[in-house]
Amino acid sequence: MPFATLNGIQIHYRDEGDPTGAPVVFINSLGSTLQLWDPVLQHLSSGLRILRADMRGHGQTDVPPAPYAMGQLVKDTEALLDHLNVKDALVVGLSIGGMIAQGLAVKRLDLVRAMVISNTAAKIGSPKMWDERIEAVQTKGLPAIAPEIMTRWFGRDFQARPEMAHWQAMLAAAPAEGYIGCCAAIKGTDFYTPTSGLRLPTLGIAGPEDKTTPPDLVRETVELIPGARMELLRRAGHLPCVEKPVEYAQLLTDFMKETGHV
Repeated sequence: MPFATLNGIQIHYRDEGDPTGAPVVFINSLGSTLQLWDPVLQHLSSGLRILRADMRGHGQTDVPPAPYAMGQLVKDTEALLDHLNVKDALVVGLSIGGMIAQGLAVKRLDLVRAMVISNTAAKIGSPKMWDERIEAVQTKGLPAIAPEIMTRWFGRDFQARPEMAHWQAMLAAAPAEGYIGCCAAIKGTDFYTPTSGLRLPTLGIAGPEDKTTPPDLVRETVELIPGARMELLRRAGHLPCVEKPVEYAQLLTDFMKETGHV
C-alpha cells in the first residue's frame, strides 16, 4: 500500500484506475477511511484516474497530536496532489472533505477544475456542538458514541440494513486523537467569504435525512458559487455514497460529462 511522507506525516493513499485518465480526487468524511468510496467506485468509468487518501489522524495515515487546523488538512491534500503530479482534477469531498475541497479550490485552482461538495457546508455546526463532541470522545470513547452518530449518518432505510454494522465498526475503530483533531478543524472553519469568491463548476449533493448537514445548509453553500447547482438523493442521510452508490455515481458521471471532464 502506498504511503507518502508529506508535511511531516506519512499519508496513506491509493492511486488507481487509468494513470492517463481524467483525475478524480475523493476526500473522506470525519471518522471514515478511504474505504468510504468503495461502494461508488465500482459504478464509475474504468477510464478515470481515481485518487483517495486517509486524512490526517484517520485510517493508516499518521495520527499527530490534536488539535488540527483546516489549513493543515487542505495543505495535506495539496501536497499529495503535487507529489502525484495531479492537475485539473474533479475534487469530490464529503462532510469535512467538502470543506477541504472548498479550501483547496480557494488556494489552488490549478489543481481543481470542478468540484462536488457533498453533505457539507462553508460552516458546519457551532463551536459549542464541537466542544461537546470532543468531550464525549474524550470521556466515553468513540465506540460508545458510535451508535448515536449512526443515526446522524444514515437515513431510516439504511439503519435497518445489516451492512450498517460495517460502517459503525469503521467509526468505532477511528483513532480518537485524529477524530478530535479534525473536530477542532471543523469547529474553527468558516468558509462563507472565501467560498463566495469561487468561480468553477460546482455540484452540491444532499440527503433529505441528513441530520448533520441538512439540505438547506448544503444549498446555502452551493448558492455562494455562481452557476453551481444541487441535487437531492431521496431517502438518504449524511453518507449517500454508501446509501445510494448507484445514484451517487450517476450524478458524478453526469457532472463529469457536463463539465467536459470526460
